[in-house]
Amino acid sequence: MARSPSGESVLTRVVRILDAFGPEAPVLTVGEISRRAVLPQATAARLVKEMTRHGLLTRDQQRRVRIGTRMWELAERASPMQVLREAALQYMGDLQAVVGHSTQLGVLDAGEVLFVERLTAPESVVNLTRIGGRLPLHASSAGLVLLTHAPAEVQEQIIQGPLPALTPRTIVDERALRAELAEVRRRGFAFCPGHIHPDATGIAVPVRQNGRVVAALGLIVPNDGAAWSLHRHLQLTGLALSRALSAVPGSARPKGD
Repeated sequence: MARSPSGESVLTRVVRILDAFGPEAPVLTVGEISRRAVLPQATAARLVKEMTRHGLLTRDQQRRVRIGTRMWELAERASPMQVLREAALQYMGDLQAVVGHSTQLGVLDAGEVLFVERLTAPESVVNLTRIGGRLPLHASSAGLVLLTHAPAEVQEQIIQGPLPALTPRTIVDERALRAELAEVRRRGFAFCPGHIHPDATGIAVPVRQNGRVVAALGLIVPNDGAAWSLHRHLQLTGLALSRALSAVPGSARPKGD
């Protein structure tokens, strides 16, 4: 595979171009891609042209670039998240109908929460998560659930920081984070009032497949006195989803927390 003078392969540069896009930047110019991917503009322009020819990227009438539909097609064809998302959607919708607030589903990926599904309730409280978006494990309710059940080496890597603050309520102290993880394990859910946004409370529970935690199911609710009581609805939904996933033919055997 051809390499640049710096030793990077073409594939590495293509991945960097794809990584330049995100929920906050779905459309970019070639110049913006060049800066975000840290590539010479001529290299970025050449690769964008080739990727567009293969449908991985597409350009609008203003020559701006976005992810192409072929990327979606390839991802959906054999997505490891497909079974999880399809199983979760019904339960997320039922939960939302009962509590009247937004629901979301996140998985552990590369030391962060990757949100793979999200349902927004009408007139719901602010929710900064997006499908395909990420949040730090230490700051979000879904992240704390996933970190609680992550391998020990992942836990230590995150706990030892850095732990950036998103609001004054975000956990940024190693000792406090260890204590919170122990509390999440004890009570079976994470409760994060104002950790991501001052007006919102995140609540999350583990989703298991044959005993192994594979995701976190969450609610985003107003940061008020009524938030705490909603964890009961969430826990029941998490248990029901876990049973449904464990009944899927060929599902993975438990590997432990």
